[in-house]
Amino acid sequence: MLRRRSRGLPAPGRGVGWPLVGMAGAGDGPRVADVTERSRIMPDLRRREFLAGSLAAGAAALARADEPRAGTVASAMPRVVIDTHTHFYDPHRPEGVPWPGKGDPVLYRTVLPAEWEELVAPLGVTGTIIVEASAWVDDNQWLLDLAAKHTPRPGMQGIVGIIGNLPLGDEGCGALIDRFARHPLYQGVRVNAGRLLEGLDDKAYLADLERFAGHDLTLDVNGGPVNGAIDRLATRFPALRIVVEHMGSTRISDAGPEAPWRDAIATVARHPNVFLKVSALVESQAHAAGTPKGRADTAYYEPWLDCVWNAFGTKRLFFGSNWPVSARSGGYADVLGVVTPYVRRQGPDAERWFFADASRAAYRWDQRTK
Repeated sequence: MLRRRSRGLPAPGRGVGWPLVGMAGAGDGPRVADVTERSRIMPDLRRREFLAGSLAAGAAALARADEPRAGTVASAMPRVVIDTHTHFYDPHRPEGVPWPGKGDPVLYRTVLPAEWEELVAPLGVTGTIIVEASAWVDDNQWLLDLAAKHTPRPGMQGIVGIIGNLPLGDEGCGALIDRFARHPLYQGVRVNAGRLLEGLDDKAYLADLERFAGHDLTLDVNGGPVNGAIDRLATRFPALRIVVEHMGSTRISDAGPEAPWRDAIATVARHPNVFLKVSALVESQAHAAGTPKGRADTAYYEPWLDCVWNAFGTKRLFFGSNWPVSARSGGYADVLGVVTPYVRRQGPDAERWFFADASRAAYRWDQRTK
């Protein structure tokens, strides 16, 4: 049985089993080319023994890759740690999926909550909010059904909320908002910042936002605040909770925080109904550097963390991983580990808000009870 949450604003390339888990250190294992070359000169029995031993050693190395980092991150974590940005999907459904594409060697595979829980349980993460990347309306229901069937591990909250994807402004969207808002796990929808900017001048889009706000749902915005849409939205709908995803989609490079991003962050942070999701740092750095893996040292990211912390304060920032997309650039322990030391330096209250209370304020998620 699900307990309905109370709502309202707060006061002030590879297949299944390849290293999506434990990406860090994956390159230390035996290369397939080495195994193949050496096997050509071995008798059949020795070749089989060598291959079996090498593959087992490689698998063990991959499984252990994040262990030292995991132990460091998990020590003294708060009792409740919510990852506010994960994606689950199954491309092997009869209807398939619109995202990710078949050509994606890392993401095009079945990704379900049980795998995520196995990965994060040793790190002290206890629950997640799923963000729907598919534009198919039926996939909103697919996620709700997935959550209903999933039993979280003991000591974990499991799926505490879902951010869906609905065609705001399209004919019939109002009825869809009414339908999904009735479900206690459905906490809002995700929109693109570019489409939002267009929609703010569209009567049908604004009408859907009015209806959306009337249901006390939360709007995730992907694309950042630089185009001014979030500032306009927050001004027009001061009671609507708005979440800026992925650090405001900033470029993270050796050049440091860019001035337009810093200014836009300061602007939207002045609205008390705007929150920011600290996610995709490692991915952004890897993309800017043109490297397959991102940096995992906290000090590198401090200029960006300082900027959002000074702008939003303790109670409007929270953690998101963007897993499994994040696995392209680093292990989950790295993604969690680049922010944890910084947050801990702010004190235990700040850590509790960052990992649980701020996302509760933004999404009104509640712990599921039977």
